[in-house]
Amino acid sequence: MSTNVADYVRTTLVRRGRWGIGEIVFWLIAAATLYFLPERHLILNEIAIIGLFALSLDLILGYAGIVSLGHAAFFGLGAYTAGILARDGIADPLLGLGAAAIAAAILGFVTSFLVLRGSDLTKLMVTLGVALVLGEIANQASWLTGGADGLQGITMGPILGLFEFDIFGTTAYAYSLTVTFLLFIVARRIVVSPYGLSLRSIRDNPLKARAVGIPVNHRLVAVYTLAAAYAGVAGALLAQTTQFVSLDVLAFHRSADVMLVLVIGGVGYLYGGLIGAIVFKVLQDVISAWTPQYWQFWIGLILVIIVLVGRERLTERVRVLWKGAAGRTAKSPETLQKTSAREV
Repeated sequence: MSTNVADYVRTTLVRRGRWGIGEIVFWLIAAATLYFLPERHLILNEIAIIGLFALSLDLILGYAGIVSLGHAAFFGLGAYTAGILARDGIADPLLGLGAAAIAAAILGFVTSFLVLRGSDLTKLMVTLGVALVLGEIANQASWLTGGADGLQGITMGPILGLFEFDIFGTTAYAYSLTVTFLLFIVARRIVVSPYGLSLRSIRDNPLKARAVGIPVNHRLVAVYTLAAAYAGVAGALLAQTTQFVSLDVLAFHRSADVMLVLVIGGVGYLYGGLIGAIVFKVLQDVISAWTPQYWQFWIGLILVIIVLVGRERLTERVRVLWKGAAGRTAKSPETLQKTSAREV
């Protein structure tokens, strides 16, 4: 029976790892915007960056159950790392991305041992505290970060020595979209692997996961470090494409906004962060143009309505439609075991 369950799980993982029609269409449309929406490349670049940032939070919140109110700490560290390197003469964008990912991963690894202790409330306070402390350090170290005036003098070199950044944001958007897509592929491979399934079991019931031999702490530290690296890359993309970094990248509203993006798009299926980023930025752009003074009020009202209606009802329908279009059948581990038992 156990062999049949393992074979069934392996077969299901293979099916979940295949690209469905819906996913292919999603990324084809994203690529098509490079040619059909040239006047919107600046806002599309922001969407790609926010989508990657939300994706990084979804890795720990949606798949590992780690709540965080200070995810902006990694975003801001990545932005400052890439910005400082560019200001000091290391203008290669890819080197900046790598350095930002390493710096954010180190911070994530060090702080993960604090975050994983205690209840969800403790995690919220620790993550928020880390972001606030890092923000104050950046404010005081004005000789390095520029302080309240921001980090200026950032000059980026061409990507791969070929593609210069332009004022229309075309190169920046293509760059951000490509990086987001490549990192999405990596994240997708992780979440559909046995490691990804173990993260879900830890999220649902850490005691049972530990009882069956899953190294809970090691896997949570690993995914937290990975999510921190992703957030650092998102921050580096923002610094490189805007060529400016301010204390705003470490502000609390960054963490709140990315949480709002996941509330809109849904957690636990990667595309929630990307779809939520699209909806959030479009709403922000439309509402701020309609009523510049009160756009935050309307965003807040929409959030309240989503919560009252029940985000699960909305996102569950999206998931069903998405999985239907992708041609996959997603089942929980309990369903797999029951199905396999009936077959035996």
